[in-house]
Amino acid sequence: MARSRTFTFLDPKSYEAAVPANWEMLVTKKGDFQAKLTQVEMSGLWLQRASETLPRVVRSSVSVERPPIFFLTDANQPPLHHSGIDVSFGDLVAVGSGSEHHHRTEAPVHWATISSTRGDLASGGRALVGRDLAMPSVTTHFRPSSLLMSRLMKLGEAAGQLAKSTADIPAQPARALEHAIVHALVMCLTEGTPAEINLGRRRHLSIIAQFEEILAANRTRPLYLSEICAAVGVSERTLRLLCHEHLGMGPIRYLWIRRMNLARDALVVADSAKSTVTEIATEFGFWELGRFSVEYRALFGETPSAVLHRPPEDPRKSKASRFFFANAEYA
Repeated sequence: MARSRTFTFLDPKSYEAAVPANWEMLVTKKGDFQAKLTQVEMSGLWLQRASETLPRVVRSSVSVERPPIFFLTDANQPPLHHSGIDVSFGDLVAVGSGSEHHHRTEAPVHWATISSTRGDLASGGRALVGRDLAMPSVTTHFRPSSLLMSRLMKLGEAAGQLAKSTADIPAQPARALEHAIVHALVMCLTEGTPAEINLGRRRHLSIIAQFEEILAANRTRPLYLSEICAAVGVSERTLRLLCHEHLGMGPIRYLWIRRMNLARDALVVADSAKSTVTEIATEFGFWELGRFSVEYRALFGETPSAVLHRPPEDPRKSKASRFFFANAEYA
């Protein structure tokens, strides 16, 4: 028997918490946020399908044991930027085991991941193509034939439709569906010549990871670009170029958006009887309170005070819930 759940979110933080991974998401443009997430857990496969309405940047740390395979599910959407590389509809990305990466969108996005244990993937490869199939240690891009990719996406969609109709998929259909997905996945991963992220891009990933570590270690302390560059060991020009490549913006803008999102997260969960907008704004380095309020509204479409005083029963005010495979790890 397979288990499944489908959720709808109005709050980015609750959605972030529902994706079972070390996932940090920053919304980058104003608008009404909504996300739908379907999760299916089979005996060996875990599947996720999601859609999001607003542009964002996600920083993710990937499982060592179950690295995900990622693809887009809507042909009418622009490419997603994964570790500085465009991922289009029809591409398949096997994310490197234990890696850290960013993916960003410029428009609404529809995506899916499939995760398998190493043993199941190896045995599937042995049975279908005569050799053990191992997930790559380095993030690798595939471009299967449209026929193979279409079959994989249709099977993933079928799993998602089953999840919407029933929480528990009966054992026999679940086994048949899982076998078909593994077969389609193996064929997609063994067709053609894969393209690994090269040494230069791996160096870029390392620099961006160091940049993120510095920001995380100094959440509330003012940071200057020269200070960040000295700590990372690169020139200002190099850091700007890499931030635009991976994050879609310069380092100062990213720092500002990151702190704005942190302030928003704090406002969402704060008790208005015990906290004030001033306290939360200054905690994250926003000292000009009038300017903070104006910029906050421009980014999120509402005032900080409205968020703080939102009733606890409002879905956008609720704290992150526990989910049925919350200890799992995905992209």
